Amino acid sequence: MTSTSLMEQICSSTNLNQALRRVKKNKGCAGVDKLDINATISQLRQASNGKLLRQSLLDGSYQPQPVLGVEIPKPSGGARQLGIPTVLDRIIQQAITSTLSDIYEPKFSNSSYGFRPNRSAHHALAAASRYIRDG
Repeated sequence: MTSTSLMEQICSSTNLNQALRRVKKNKGCAGVDKLDINATISQLRQASNGKLLRQSLLDGSYQPQPVLGVEIPKPSGGARQLGIPTVLDRIIQQAITSTLSDIYEPKFSNSSYGFRPNRSAHHALAAASRYIRDG
């Protein structure tokens, strides 16, 4: 598979629309551009903005926006710094993640955990407990 065909998969209308629906379902907040999901959708529907986005992704000219820095207090004191991407950048990230997951997820070991669908740290602990219990 060439990198061009991979980018075409990522930038397909079907994949980008599916990514948009996932981001909308997550109900995240706006990034540095202050555009929420509905404003981003409206912007993409205007004129040919959706086509321009796709083209800029395909030709490599797309530039992600800076992330919005937000501090979240920790229960134990102190704060945790979060970086909130713009909604548009989250849509693009989701489109990339979805395409790459379809390709690589089947190749990963069943014993590999972390940042994978149904393979969180909690799942790893449960599996380890089962292995210990079952010998």
